[in-house]
Amino acid sequence: MEKYVCNLCGYVYDPAKGDPDGGIPAGTAFKDIPESWVCPLCGAGKSDFSPV
Repeated sequence: MEKYVCNLCGYVYDPAKGDPDGGIPAGTAFKDIPESWVCPLCGAGKSDFSPV
C-alpha cells in the first residue's frame, strides 16, 4: 500500500500504521479513509495529500 504526504505540513500517512488517534486502524489504504478525515498535524483534508 502506498504512503501519502500532506502537501501543507509534510505529515506522511503510512497505511501500515494507520491513524489510531483519528479512528483509522492499521492496514487501511488511503483510498479507504473517509473523506471527512483530516491530517492529524495540521487539519488539512484528504485532497491536500499526494502519493509519496
